[in-house]
Amino acid sequence: MENLIGRENEIKRLDRAMTEKEAQLIVVYGRRRVGKTFLINEYYSNSFAFKFTGSEKQKNPEQLKNFILELNNSSHKKYDNPKDWTEAFFVLRNYLESLDSKKKQVVFFDELPWMDKPQSGFLDAFEWFWNSWGATRKNLVFIVCGSATSWMVEKLDENKGGLFNRQTCRLYLEPFDLRHTELYLESRNIHWSRYDIVQTYMIMGGIPFYLRLLDGELTLNENIDNIFFGKRAELWNEFDHLYNTLFSNSEQYIKIATALSEKRSGLSREEIVKKTGLPSNGVLTKMLSNLEKCGFIRVNKMYGYKKRDARYQLSDYYSMFYFKFIRDNYGKDEHFWSNMNDNPARRAWAGLTFEQVCKDHITQIKQTLGISGVLSETSTWNKQGDDKEPGAQIDLVIERRDRVINLCEIKFSGREFEIDKDYDMALKNKVEVFRDATKNTKTIIVTMITTYGIKKNMYSNYIGKEVCMDDLFI
Repeated sequence: MENLIGRENEIKRLDRAMTEKEAQLIVVYGRRRVGKTFLINEYYSNSFAFKFTGSEKQKNPEQLKNFILELNNSSHKKYDNPKDWTEAFFVLRNYLESLDSKKKQVVFFDELPWMDKPQSGFLDAFEWFWNSWGATRKNLVFIVCGSATSWMVEKLDENKGGLFNRQTCRLYLEPFDLRHTELYLESRNIHWSRYDIVQTYMIMGGIPFYLRLLDGELTLNENIDNIFFGKRAELWNEFDHLYNTLFSNSEQYIKIATALSEKRSGLSREEIVKKTGLPSNGVLTKMLSNLEKCGFIRVNKMYGYKKRDARYQLSDYYSMFYFKFIRDNYGKDEHFWSNMNDNPARRAWAGLTFEQVCKDHITQIKQTLGISGVLSETSTWNKQGDDKEPGAQIDLVIERRDRVINLCEIKFSGREFEIDKDYDMALKNKVEVFRDATKNTKTIIVTMITTYGIKKNMYSNYIGKEVCMDDLFI
């Protein structure tokens, strides 16, 4: 397992599962490209009693043929082609019964959703196999994995039938955080400044597959040009492939993602309906839930508003970068990103996306503020201004049980951030508008989250707490 970066909690959980004296059904899911298969292969050193991977495009007969070919290879026998999945699982059962019953038998089914073709009977057969035989085998460790997170959750995690509550271990793989992104890059002999790593994260997120494409001998700009904007670049068609492989009706999901990309602060459900033309029904509820489960959107809570007033926000870094830059610029300039180096649009994008990075590192921010042990809720806040009263917008609100609120301003800058007279007045106005509009009597601490800290001057004393870029790497 020396090639694994991070995943400490997942490894501990797998260690525990391997010591259990009952049959184990381990469900592994997470966003496509996040490293699920790599984790399982590395942990078990690619040593399985049997391993089978579903095929995205192949129909049921081809899947069954692939299955029996893999089983024949593992068993060194020649089983006949099964006519359906029930027969296939029965053959697998016979093979596993022929192995040493005193040793753990690890079976790995990868890309499980691709096996469940329409009218294939796969899930019913798997349910029968597990309930009638697998669950009784104390030495059996059966791992199922899939990128279609919505399918994994609906069909296995929230199964209302024979697989209800049958999983013994559930692993949801998150993308790397900044600390593990840095460790991963260093493991590939890429030693960049944290400023560059944050920019990389704002484009690729903590997705190992994307990070693997970076070349340490090139600059960050050169890498982004090569990976996204060069002719037939490695990720030139990633967007369509990503959504098409995750969702059966991908066009509808792309409509939602497109609508959300047009307003970075997010959209209400009613605004999504208006922008996409999709009906406001249970199908839309399901699609929004699936996008959230797959890590493509987040439900952004608005301070002082009820849950139904929450806004949906696009949160997948690659998708955000695609809509902002790749979609309309691929093929026009192979050095597009390098030529955008000092473009106002790139600076605006960096500022807004750094806010997303901070929201994904709330744990690190709270630790830096010394409030890890204090119960708290995070949200954003916005008030529209009019002719009578000024408006205000706050990037991040941390409301704590100890009756303190951190009002966080987030700024991405290439140097120390300097607060001038105008910005000082704007900050004070935000606090007053917030306090007046919310009728808040709690203690308010103005908190700045920046890349390199705040330059000390006559206006910097108004800031109660600081969080710097390095703090996000703890």
